[in-house]
Amino acid sequence: MSAELISILVLAVIFVVATTRSVNIGALAFAAAFGVGTLAAGFEAEKVFAGFPGDLFVVLVGVTYFFAIARANGTTDWLVHAGIRVVRGRIVLIPWVMFAVTGVLTAIGAVSPAAVAIIAPIAMGFAAKYRIHPLLMGALVVHGAQAGGFSPISIYGSTVNGIVAREGLPGNELALFSASLVVNLVIAAVIFVACGGMGLRGTRAEDGADEDGGAGAGEGIGAGGATGGSGAPAAAGAPAGGGGGTAVATQTGESTGRDRSGGDGSLPAGAERLTPARTATLTGLVLLVVAVLGFDLDAGLTAIALAVVLAVIWPADSKQAINGITWPTVLLVCGMLTYVNVLDEMGTIEWAGEGVAAIGVPLIAALLFCYIGGFVSAFASSVGIIGALIPLVVPFLEKGEIGVVGMVAALSVSATVVDVSPFSTNGALVLASAEEVDRDRFFRQLMIYGGVVTAAVPALIWLAMVVPGFG
Repeated sequence: MSAELISILVLAVIFVVATTRSVNIGALAFAAAFGVGTLAAGFEAEKVFAGFPGDLFVVLVGVTYFFAIARANGTTDWLVHAGIRVVRGRIVLIPWVMFAVTGVLTAIGAVSPAAVAIIAPIAMGFAAKYRIHPLLMGALVVHGAQAGGFSPISIYGSTVNGIVAREGLPGNELALFSASLVVNLVIAAVIFVACGGMGLRGTRAEDGADEDGGAGAGEGIGAGGATGGSGAPAAAGAPAGGGGGTAVATQTGESTGRDRSGGDGSLPAGAERLTPARTATLTGLVLLVVAVLGFDLDAGLTAIALAVVLAVIWPADSKQAINGITWPTVLLVCGMLTYVNVLDEMGTIEWAGEGVAAIGVPLIAALLFCYIGGFVSAFASSVGIIGALIPLVVPFLEKGEIGVVGMVAALSVSATVVDVSPFSTNGALVLASAEEVDRDRFFRQLMIYGGVVTAAVPALIWLAMVVPGFG
């Protein structure tokens, strides 16, 4: 058996083990980089270490550190509250508020599971309180997270754009962001109509307490929630239910517990106040966007600098923020890209690309890549799949038969739009946050919906993004 084939088989084993045993993919990838690099390829340790993505490490740490401070000082709660106030209690718009707020959180740097973990308990509380279909609300939260997930300063966007730049491929940050935004917005609109969202028109949240004595919309949005806390998701073992049971533990190590919102969709006391710390944090977010897009400054270093300024001025709010850095995701991305570099140095990537290209029909090969990304990501880490797939298609793209920007966007969106699956991180978070539902039935609904998305959307994305760039 050739060394190239061994390295590909090891990559497949990594995803299988990570999916079935809930082991961080990055840790497995580091071990694989060591084993394959030294035993199969005969590399010295220095050559294995050479593939460590230091630039992406800084981006991941910097952006998630800044977001952890925003969560600790209540800026994320303020954003949710502000969004709900805009709709003035109109129930039909609440799912779209959750879509938009979750999208904003991921667009400004939150890891997708972290954003869903923050918003899902609030959203599913509203769904139970106002009889909104739970699949409708859960799907809009997840698709909202993915809609904003490829902004130039987001985790997904930074990862993909960094890989594209390092591979010497032509990239378009705004095209990637727009592709994810439009696809998820269209899917959200379809599920909104299919699950009876139009029937919510004319219904309003009452300003007072409801019949059960819970906070009404006005109370819950304005001052409700007595749980307090730091806003970080708690490590609660919420049941996942369904069939043989689906593990709520995630590939990135994110907790699936509830945030500090109340179970009825309420927010913490004082969430509506725009404090000096929150004002400074929002200003910092604007400065981060301007610095990255307007002045082409490094997103990671800029985010760390802004986070340090906030930490120095408000040390009490920021004391625990360092623990909010998504270290499991950092490990995942860095480990996977280190292993991919070993594959590159071994010649595996060129070998695999030539094998796919040998199919003889570039469009079919491109469609196959999209389906591989979508199917595997439905059961594993999306960012891990992206980190592995894009380098694998580089030799295929270098032939010039397929448009690079469209193919990269298609791969990226195909590998993330399927996260509504209950076996994925985001789907499991929504399932764990559901209230007043038959959990087994809801699990089946999520599984069927995730299956439909996995089966249909990659082909539609391929048709819209790849086929027009062929030739």
